Amino acid sequence: MSHHDDDGPPPPAASHYEKLGAFYLGQRTEPGHAGAPVLYDARDLTTHGLCVGMTGSGKTGLCLALLEEAAIDGVGAICLDPKGDLTNLLLTFPELRPEDFAPWIDPAEATRHGRTTEDHAATVAADWRAGLRASGQDGGRIRRLQETTDIALFTPGRASGRPLSLLGDLVPRREEGAAVPPSPADVEERIDGVVAGLLSLVGLEDDPIQSREHILLSLVLADAATKGTPPDRGGLDLGGLVRAVIEPPFDRVGVLECDAFFPARDRQKLALSLNHLLASPAFSAWRQGEPLDVDRLLRAPDGRPRVSILSLAHLSDRERMFFVATLLGAVRTWMRRQPGTSSLRALLYMDEVFGFFPPVAEPPSKRIMLSLLKQARAFGLGILLATQNPVDLDYKGLSNCGTWMLGRLQTQRDLDRVLDGLAGVGGGGFDRAAVAAEIAGLERRHFYLHNVHEPEPVRFRTRWVLSYLRGPLTRDQTDALCRRSDASPAATGANEAPSVPPAAPQPQRPVVGADVEELFLAPSTEGATRTTELVYAPHLLATVTLHYTHRYAELDQWLTPTLIVPFPPTKRARVDWKRATWRRGESLRLSPEPTPGVTSFARLGPLDDDRLDALRRDLKQHLYRHETMPVFYCRPLRLWSRYGESAEQMGARVSLVLREQRDRDVAKLRARYAPRIQRLDERLRVARQKADQQRAERRQAGFGTAFEVGATVMSAFFGRKRYLTGARQIARGAARTRREQGDVARADDNVAAIQQARADLERELEEETAHLAAAATLEAPLDQKPVKPTKGDIAIERFALLWRPTTPSWSQPS
Repeated sequence: MSHHDDDGPPPPAASHYEKLGAFYLGQRTEPGHAGAPVLYDARDLTTHGLCVGMTGSGKTGLCLALLEEAAIDGVGAICLDPKGDLTNLLLTFPELRPEDFAPWIDPAEATRHGRTTEDHAATVAADWRAGLRASGQDGGRIRRLQETTDIALFTPGRASGRPLSLLGDLVPRREEGAAVPPSPADVEERIDGVVAGLLSLVGLEDDPIQSREHILLSLVLADAATKGTPPDRGGLDLGGLVRAVIEPPFDRVGVLECDAFFPARDRQKLALSLNHLLASPAFSAWRQGEPLDVDRLLRAPDGRPRVSILSLAHLSDRERMFFVATLLGAVRTWMRRQPGTSSLRALLYMDEVFGFFPPVAEPPSKRIMLSLLKQARAFGLGILLATQNPVDLDYKGLSNCGTWMLGRLQTQRDLDRVLDGLAGVGGGGFDRAAVAAEIAGLERRHFYLHNVHEPEPVRFRTRWVLSYLRGPLTRDQTDALCRRSDASPAATGANEAPSVPPAAPQPQRPVVGADVEELFLAPSTEGATRTTELVYAPHLLATVTLHYTHRYAELDQWLTPTLIVPFPPTKRARVDWKRATWRRGESLRLSPEPTPGVTSFARLGPLDDDRLDALRRDLKQHLYRHETMPVFYCRPLRLWSRYGESAEQMGARVSLVLREQRDRDVAKLRARYAPRIQRLDERLRVARQKADQQRAERRQAGFGTAFEVGATVMSAFFGRKRYLTGARQIARGAARTRREQGDVARADDNVAAIQQARADLERELEEETAHLAAAATLEAPLDQKPVKPTKGDIAIERFALLWRPTTPSWSQPS
C-alpha cells in the first residue's frame, strides 16, 4: 500500500519540525505557505480532536502520524482498533530493506500489480525511502521511535493473542502496597462502566435510573467494594456476582424489600444470563491474560512510554461494546486520580468511532465518552476520535473537540453534517460557504485543519508515516506481533498450587495440637478436571500487620498482608520466609474442614504449641530485618513517590513534571520574543503600505509624464510657445518620476531590512529553542530508599497451619 505523491514542495529540514512539544503532521499547501511544516502543539490535544475522511482520504495515515509523534515526544497512548489498521504501528523497519517488508506483503496486492512478493517488497521499500525523503525524514527517525517507545498489541477476548482479563475482579481491588486505595467516586465510576458493559454483553437495557438490572448489579458491586478484601475474601468475580444476584447481600433496595423491587424469579433469569457467560468456552479468554490496568497500558515495565493497541476486529458487536464501555470506565477512574496539568499526559485514540457515539441512541460507551470529553482536559488526557461516517456522530458532544482534521468526504450529506458540527466551534466568524469550498476541493492525503488555538485554519498534505501501512493483518500475523510485543508473563492464579508433588502421602489426617488453627484452601475447580486423588500439602499461613512511615514521602500506611510458605519438613529446618507468597487482595477460599471425600495428606513435620510460637517469633524478626517498602526519590526534582507507586508510575510522573517544566520554559521564551516580533510585524506592515503607496505614486507620475509627452507632441502643430511650455513640463515630470522610483527603491529596501531583522529574530528564537531542546529531557534518575516497618507496630494477627491442594491431583486446561 503506497501513499506517495511524486510532486510537491521541497521537504523541510529536521531542524524545522523537531520542536519541543510539537507534532509534525505534514506540509502546508496554501499559496504563499507551500512546503512549510505543519507543527501541532501537543497541549492543544488536551481539548481533544476529531479526524473525518472517507475511505482512501488518508485518514489512517494522518492518525498514525499523530500517534507516532506523540510516542516520540514521550506521551503514552491507548488505541482502540475496531478495524485492525493500527497494528501497522508495529511494522517499523529503520533499515528500510526489502527483506524487512517481505513477510508482511499482501500476496493478493502483489498479484494485482503483476509482481512476485519479493519484487513487490522491493517496490514498497523504495516507496518508503522516497516518501520519507520527500517529507524530510529517514530511517533514523524510525529507529528513534523504536528506541523511545514500547508498542504493545493486545487482543481482548482472544486467548491465542495477548488477552486482557476483564472478567476477573469486577470492582477495584484494595491491594496493599500495590496501588493507592480507590476513592468512593473511583469505585462508583468503575462500577458504572462494568455494569454497562455486562448488560450490553447479555443484551439487556442499560439505564442507571430506570433499569432494575443496572441498579441491582451496581448495588451488589458497591457492597463488595465497601466490604473490601480481607485475607479470606477476594474481590468479587463474575461467579460471585451470579451468586449475589440470586441471594443479594442486602435486604432492601431503597425503601422496598429486595423481592418486591426485583422478584426472585426475575433475578434467577438475570443470573442465568450472566452464568451463560461464565460457562461459555468462548468467554474463557475474558478471564485470562494481564489485568486491565491503565497505568500498565500507558507505561512499559522498563519505564518507556507505551502505545497500547487494543485490537477489536475479531469481536462481535456486543463484545466490542462490552470491552469499550469497560475500558472507558477504567480510563475515567484512572483519570480522576491524576493531578491536574495543562500539558498532554496521555492520549486516548479510537479509530472508527461509528456505533459508539451515535447522535440519538444511548449505548453504554456514549455516556462515558461524553464524560471524558467534558472533563479530561483538566487532567491532561487528550482524546482523538476518527470516523468515515460523520452523519453517525453526536455533534453536540463533539462540540467539546477543539481540533478538527477534515479530509475528502463521500456525500453532500456528510459535508453538511461536518459543517454543522464545525459551526459549533468555529465562532461568529465562521464562513460556511468558504469552508465548504475548501473541503470539497481536497485531494487524497490533503486535510483541512481547524484548531481553536490557532488564528486561522490551514490546508496541508500529511507527512509520510514511519510505519508500514500494510492494512489489516491476518490472525496469524496479529498473533505473531502479540508474541513479539509481549514482555510480561501471565499472572498466576490465587490458588495456584506448588509444582512439586508432595512426598509420601498418607490417608490419615495428621493430628495437631488443640491450640493450632487448621485451615484448608479449596481447590480452584473452574474449568479443571479431577484426574487423581487430591493431596493436601502443609503450609503456614500468617496474617500480619505492618506500619510504614516516612517523613518526606508523606508515608503513613498500615498493611495487613497474608503470607503463605511451605511448612518445614523437620524440626531443625527453618522456614524460608523470603520465599513466602504474599496475598494482597486475592481470593483465598478458606475452610476449617477439608473438601468432602479427600483422604490424602502429605507428611507433616513436628508441630506443637512451642514449635508454632518459635515460628511466630522467627517471622516477626524476619519482617523487621528483611521486609521493606520501596520508596523512590527523584533528586533533581526533589520529588518523592506516593504510597503504592511503582517505579514505572513514578517515572511517568517525573516525565510529566519535566514535560510541564519544558512547556513552561518554551512558553516563557516565546512570550519574551513575542513583543519584539509583533513590533517588527507592525513596522513591516507600515513599510509595505508605504512601499505600495510609493509604487502607486510612481505609476501615477509615469502616467502624467506620458500624457505630457503626448500633449507636447500635439502642441508642436499649434505653436512654438505652447511647445516650449510642454517640453518644460516633460522635464519636470521625468524628474518627478525618477524621484518616485528612488522612493520606491528606498521603501523596498526598508521592507527587505525589516524582513531580514524579523528573520534574524526568528533564527535567534530557534537557536534558543534548540538550546532548550538540547538541555530538556523527559527522564531523570530515580533513587530507591527501602523503608522498614516500625518495629513496635509489627503484629501477627493470625498464624495457622494451612493445608493446600497440590498440582498433580488436578489437571488445568491449556
